[in-house]
Amino acid sequence: QVHLVESGGGLVQAGGSLTLSCAASGLISSINTMGWYRRAPGKQRDMVAVVTRAGSTNYADSVRGRFTISRNNGKNTVSLQMSSLQPEDTAVYYCYTNTYTGSDSWGQGTQVTVSS
Repeated sequence: QVHLVESGGGLVQAGGSLTLSCAASGLISSINTMGWYRRAPGKQRDMVAVVTRAGSTNYADSVRGRFTISRNNGKNTVSLQMSSLQPEDTAVYYCYTNTYTGSDSWGQGTQVTVSS
């Protein structure tokens, strides 16, 4: 089992920046992919950015060029640097991991609110 704890959400003005962080504990050696999803009000939860243990990344088209995902395998952490934030980025952001056996884990979520 993997336990995830997120930090770094908050309120920011449009055009501003925020960094989200997530620390994993538990069966961390089983983790392949780490990343972030988000759920905007009234919408489904969508992938924002993910990174594999080997360092391959994938971004949603809506955030590519504005958000940067990074991972520290030694510290079992994943971060999401968000810049040029827009009101449409307002959502609850969830840390996510997927193991080599296909098991998903989710954090409790952290609110990001971007005011116009």
